[in-house]
Amino acid sequence: MVASPSKTMAMLIENNHNDHEVWYPIYRFQEAGIKVSVVAPAAQRYVSKLTYPIDADLAADAVKDRLFDVLVIPGGYAPDLMRLSPAMISMVRNHALKGRIVAAICHGSWLLASANVIKNKRVTGALSIKDDLVNAGGNFEDAEVVVDGTIVTSRKPSDLPAFCREIFRLLSAEQLKASA
Repeated sequence: MVASPSKTMAMLIENNHNDHEVWYPIYRFQEAGIKVSVVAPAAQRYVSKLTYPIDADLAADAVKDRLFDVLVIPGGYAPDLMRLSPAMISMVRNHALKGRIVAAICHGSWLLASANVIKNKRVTGALSIKDDLVNAGGNFEDAEVVVDGTIVTSRKPSDLPAFCREIFRLLSAEQLKASA
């Protein structure tokens, strides 16, 4: 899919993120012509679980009310830290309530639970957070990718091809709807 150059994606970031779940989507979206911004609690350098650095372009407080076409929440241990940022939670809630694509992989689904946007929704995530997702009202499914409306969730790095495929499918449907 080659997207409209006006399409935007925000990759949410914090320390101890999973490298694959950050870089694979970033490169896929950039390749498709989508402008990618890295958003974190502060515009500073963050390091992955493997200590690979990434710089945040934007602080969540500065863009919490801005709408991106896609919001991606990677896993690793970063989502546990993201949950401590009211601005990060607000961004996720705002995007979900406005019908924007919100995609979380692995432990990223924790942030969906904290944003209170999965009640009665089909979701997946790392098996270790299944109880948290169910306790937040989600209907947990052990599948490589689960799509419920504009919320896309996956379980682990090996699910990334299906995860990105479904995000692109939703973007294509959105583009078709806009041009009709």
